[in-house]
Amino acid sequence: MYNHKLTHHLLPVLGLGLLFTFGCSKENPTPTDPSITAVSSQAIAAGTPGFTLRSKHYIIIAAGDELPAGIEGLTTAANGKVTSVLQEVGLALATSDDPEFAAKAAKITGVRSVVRDFTYQGFNPEARAVEAEALNVNPASTGDSNPYLPLQWGATAIQAPAAWNAGALGENVLVADLDGGFELTHPDLVANIQGSKSFVPTEPAQFMGAANKSSHGTHTAGTIAAADNSIGVIGVAPKAKLLLVKVLADAGSGSFSWMLQGILYAVQERADVINLSLGAAIPRHDQYLDENGKVVNDTKAIQELLVAINKVTSYATKNGVTIIASAGNDANNGNQDKSTVHIPADATGVISISSTGPMGWALDPLKANLDRFASYSNYGTSAIDFAAPGGDFALPGSAIVNFRGVTQYAWALDMVISTGRVSVVNGITRGSYTWMAGTSMAAPHATGIAALIIGRNGGSMDPVRVEAALRASADDLGQPGRDAYYGQGRLNAFRAVSQAQ
Repeated sequence: MYNHKLTHHLLPVLGLGLLFTFGCSKENPTPTDPSITAVSSQAIAAGTPGFTLRSKHYIIIAAGDELPAGIEGLTTAANGKVTSVLQEVGLALATSDDPEFAAKAAKITGVRSVVRDFTYQGFNPEARAVEAEALNVNPASTGDSNPYLPLQWGATAIQAPAAWNAGALGENVLVADLDGGFELTHPDLVANIQGSKSFVPTEPAQFMGAANKSSHGTHTAGTIAAADNSIGVIGVAPKAKLLLVKVLADAGSGSFSWMLQGILYAVQERADVINLSLGAAIPRHDQYLDENGKVVNDTKAIQELLVAINKVTSYATKNGVTIIASAGNDANNGNQDKSTVHIPADATGVISISSTGPMGWALDPLKANLDRFASYSNYGTSAIDFAAPGGDFALPGSAIVNFRGVTQYAWALDMVISTGRVSVVNGITRGSYTWMAGTSMAAPHATGIAALIIGRNGGSMDPVRVEAALRASADDLGQPGRDAYYGQGRLNAFRAVSQAQ
């Protein structure tokens, strides 16, 4: 049973719910307004990208499209053990205690290379909660009955309500969201969840984090396809179906191999779009740390890891799956700083999304620039394909406002609100709603628009056509043509579905 009443509903708020943050923080005193729950003084949690080579975990890369016959036995002969075979893409995952395993296995006929898997660390958010009742003041649309639509400035920026009114809702489209754990019983998501799976060996797809931690995966899923059910928020594609695939632990850490398996699984399950609100900024130099903190020299590591991810993303796009990824949150200028490569955003066939967000929207909603480039977003002419709403937290100070029925910090309302944690009170399942900011929030806006385009065309649309439709309908902001910040433009849902063919 679900609670459809949102008056006095708890809204946990993240200062920053994004992967690979760039060390920014915002000090935040405990508010005096009695309607706001006391919060941590570290309202924005700064995460550090942790790239670590896994010394006993390997990726075997075929020289061609297929692995050698009998790869399991050949790997055993090289003192290793195959743990998973990704035959469709010519990859295998293996473990070994032998420090010479990679060199031995690389000599197998038909094997291109053997490289270490790697782990990375993502977000470590602090959460807070407020009591709120939202009032809908958005232009009339099919989503009006959802109480928190007035707080979804991102929907306004991309003209999502106009797209819904035009009949584009994402029907007959399956979106795979690869992320951390998910609240599988959230009232705004449950009707649209078609399936779920975890590639994190010790954790289920269900988010199992502590009560004071927020669920990054639940947030991205809601932005994509929260149902139009008059309960809380509404997704960009409210009738799309969700395949929720866990490739990051609830604490935000993950292995490269989990992401590879998750992408391949989404293809096997016939997803139309894959959302990747995750990634790693990997240094191009040849010295890395292993799990024990030891410096490892491996000149081929990054090049071969790119080969591995490109095999998987190329396979996905060739099989009709559009892949969308967050560009990263390091404020990196890709035109000047080429010391890192961003995986998966830089992989073959992946559409990379930068982030936009207002500054002081709640202070002057009619004049605030919803398309302002976000302070943390990566940029670069070749690095960015499109921009989408991801929110920001750059507004100075700690002003508290009463905005559209919600009493909140003004800077928090510049972020993206979406689905959050679930609680059960007296047998009733209640979903919360959380604010986050990052390119992790921009990517699902773009993914939702892709789902609208595919649904408008009856489903199953070639990724080249999807990207062409996105490009033809994007609003050209910044410098004319493709530029370093907005790529080929900020995406526009209404224009996309109006022009889609």
